[in-house]
Amino acid sequence: MKKVAVFSTLLVCGLVIAKFLPEWAGANFSVVDEIVSFLTLTGLGFIMIHVGYEFDIDKSDLKPYGWDYVVAMTAAAFPWIFVSLYFVFVMLPSSAWASWTAWTEILLAGRFSAPTSAGVLFSMLAAAGLSATWVFRKARVLAIFDDLDTILLMIPLKMMIVGVAWQLGAIVLVMALMLWLAWRYLHQWSMPNSWPWVMGYSLAIVIAAEIVYLGSKAIDAQVPIHLEVLLPAFVLGCMMKRPAGTDPHRDDAHEGHQEGPETPEEQRVSTIVSAAFMFFVGLSMASVFAGVDSSGAVTKTMTAQQPIPEFSVLLVHVFMVTILANLGKMFPAFCYRREASWRERLALAIGMWPRGEVGAGVLVVSISYGIGGPIVTVAALSLALNLVLTGAFIWFVKKLLRE
Repeated sequence: MKKVAVFSTLLVCGLVIAKFLPEWAGANFSVVDEIVSFLTLTGLGFIMIHVGYEFDIDKSDLKPYGWDYVVAMTAAAFPWIFVSLYFVFVMLPSSAWASWTAWTEILLAGRFSAPTSAGVLFSMLAAAGLSATWVFRKARVLAIFDDLDTILLMIPLKMMIVGVAWQLGAIVLVMALMLWLAWRYLHQWSMPNSWPWVMGYSLAIVIAAEIVYLGSKAIDAQVPIHLEVLLPAFVLGCMMKRPAGTDPHRDDAHEGHQEGPETPEEQRVSTIVSAAFMFFVGLSMASVFAGVDSSGAVTKTMTAQQPIPEFSVLLVHVFMVTILANLGKMFPAFCYRREASWRERLALAIGMWPRGEVGAGVLVVSISYGIGGPIVTVAALSLALNLVLTGAFIWFVKKLLRE
């Protein structure tokens, strides 16, 4: 658990610095924010390529994966529903309850609570030496599925705000193509898989996504094409062929095992990248704390017009939203009764609690559409609190599995 403590400490350090970064950076904050975002996404891509490299699916028996997606979808939907209802009926005035505009803004902003952070979860579980457990194997599938579900659902949510646009349809087609490639060429492409190459692949994916974003923004600034790094990085890892006779899971039970090839050098680099990723995830919250998007536009919609409550009331909202979001993740504890004990199922549900890069990304997208005020403030603080508690969640998971 030493690495879990280190990762948690780096996460907290990133969050603390993120709080003051907008003030320190001043007029250069937008540039600093872009650099932080680029480094965070590069680390995420590196981790997710390794996750895809170890991902297996039995094509002869797909029935369990259909159920896994249903479980993941509900585990993403319940937190979203609980938090959105709390935002509307507790934090907004009663005059907003019948407002379609208020509901569309809340449904988009509330989606931050849905996705489990695949990168954070895999790094922390592996650092805790849990990679050989049923919980890790099942969480690896569910976390990816609920992240994918969140990414896909963002499209109709954006349509509710900006209307139907060809760019959103293009994103759906690209996602479908990537999923087909992962299925068709699962571990069939002979590609170098040492860490310099994997880092290069991650950089290429991030740069390509940024080029597509900037190019589409030049065509239509209102609805740019934003491809999430998580899916293409995972798909590339899925397509990478493993050397004959090797077992990427042979050292899973070792303390500190990380995703990817198993040489000591590869493990050291994976640990360093995962540690840096945790720091930059915390640091990436700076734009959320600042209340601006990457272009520097201040939030200005209906939710942004609501007054910020006093600090004590704000804290109550943060704790309530955090509790509701995590309660919504408990559905997996009632599933898989034939596969695992109640302790393992409870550990799986708690293991799905960590949030991170995708949830933060949802908040940044929300801010870019002008959503703000106490809703986004509470959402950001709740996400930060959940990130800080990640180490405690993983410790509890390990304790359940030991007993």
